[in-house]
Amino acid sequence: MRTADSRAAPVLLDGGVATDLQRAGVAVRPPWWTSAALRTEAHRRVLRGVHAAHLDAGARVVTANTFRCHEATLRRAGAGPAERVALVGTAVRLAQQARTETGAAALVAGSLAPVADCYRPDLVPPEVELRTQHGTLAADLVRAGVDLVLVETMNTLREARVALAAALAVGARAWVSFVCRADARLLSGEPLGVAARAVERDGAETVLVNCGTPADTTRCLAELTECCAGPIGAYPNIEDRAGLADGAHVDRPVPPALSPVDFADLLAGWHTRFRPAVLGGCCGTSPAHLRAASARLRPTEPASPEART
Repeated sequence: MRTADSRAAPVLLDGGVATDLQRAGVAVRPPWWTSAALRTEAHRRVLRGVHAAHLDAGARVVTANTFRCHEATLRRAGAGPAERVALVGTAVRLAQQARTETGAAALVAGSLAPVADCYRPDLVPPEVELRTQHGTLAADLVRAGVDLVLVETMNTLREARVALAAALAVGARAWVSFVCRADARLLSGEPLGVAARAVERDGAETVLVNCGTPADTTRCLAELTECCAGPIGAYPNIEDRAGLADGAHVDRPVPPALSPVDFADLLAGWHTRFRPAVLGGCCGTSPAHLRAASARLRPTEPASPEART
């Protein structure tokens, strides 16, 4: 069981990049998904502005837009190896530029997401393909200059461990985040506690959960508190998804179910109860939500996780 530091304010992650791209009129649909924002100067300006808005609102980790930059995904969209490397470099550079422009004391993370589908554990590829896909993107991220790799929205322990190993193999520090069901199990059915202990042993600096509802995330944080020796964190999905199937994609911004004040209350309550090292928001979370949370949590400066992780 972890020992929490009641005095430490959590590091604030950024919000829903895809959500804010959609709000700005950038289409998020297959085959390019969020990578479409990397392909034109007009969309790159929008993306850089999204990052800057999150940093101005108090985020102290900004995640480069590489969620959909695996070689397999970009190949299906028609991008070859040279374009893939260029897109990854562009994604990291835009996040770095936003940090410079805002003067924020922030880390730039590179996203390493599932190769196939965040919500379909049955589609996770064989291990040899996972090693190739995650190894290639992790190396691209390190070459581009990320400060850490965020292995996120993992729905199986098998893929999480391969992605984590790929990040560590290229010398990156890495956090691992799982997407879970209401019963604190990964979407694969594996217990979160088992998965969290495994990636901690493998070398994850921080173990998180993301893209679950606030209620589901509360259950998961309670589980992480009991099973993890090191830092934990969470960034929930706060969209109002009434009438939408679980995991269903819609090419429009989904309105948030929580107001900025309610979001700040949620994160402050988690901080009081679970003492997470890292908190933030996933889909639906806007700069206004982050600003309200930052005001409540009052993160220390410089807000670098090295101080606590």
